[in-house]
Amino acid sequence: MMSDQFEVTMKSALTPLPPADRGRQVTDSLAAYIQQSALAAGDRLPAERELMAALGVGRSTIREVIRQFQALGVMETRKGSGTYLLKPITSATIHMPLSVNMGSLRDALLQTLEVRRGIECEACMAAARRRTKDDLRRISETLDEMERVHLEKGTAGKEDLAFHLAIYDATHNPLFRQLLEQMREAFERFWDTPFDRPDFAFRSFPYHRTLYNAIVAQDTEAARRETIKILDIVEEDIKEMSK
Repeated sequence: MMSDQFEVTMKSALTPLPPADRGRQVTDSLAAYIQQSALAAGDRLPAERELMAALGVGRSTIREVIRQFQALGVMETRKGSGTYLLKPITSATIHMPLSVNMGSLRDALLQTLEVRRGIECEACMAAARRRTKDDLRRISETLDEMERVHLEKGTAGKEDLAFHLAIYDATHNPLFRQLLEQMREAFERFWDTPFDRPDFAFRSFPYHRTLYNAIVAQDTEAARRETIKILDIVEEDIKEMSK
């Protein structure tokens, strides 16, 4: 049972809709309700019957909207428990789902790498232009940890990601980080020791330090060059290890 306060919030945020374009209106109303109710990741949404009554629409419309949000990776339905929020949603949020053909690991990796080239080169150049002292401290800390783990284990996937996320944060453009995280979530199954080779892209390890040095020096062209060196090695390993 919902609390009285929860019921009041839902009724004030969710009102019956006119008949035209019900699906889109349900999507917008549900996003507005989530925002007004300050629901966070992990919170449960109202049950289907409660949404149906509040919005004045049928079960099929509610389920279709929920499926759309699930496809975007912002909600999940747990059997016997309900639908839960995975990411914050507001009425102004733009969600960009990503998909890739899983038929060929080699092709999937090369496709994502092609996109990463443009994004990461621009991000590293923007970070070199705009980085602050706090940004440099965070990048340096993640790089030190990456190097420590890499030297100890021979690989450092999570630490490598943290290093790149710190660079993206240093752009002071939140879309860079969001794009990287969206790509990671969509493609992480491909980039987790691809081809069962823990030495994948091992040779790119030294260039993370030279990339950091370029950002410190605010040398945008050097930052672009060092990023390309890293991605070139990744591409070479994809092609070599997929033979």
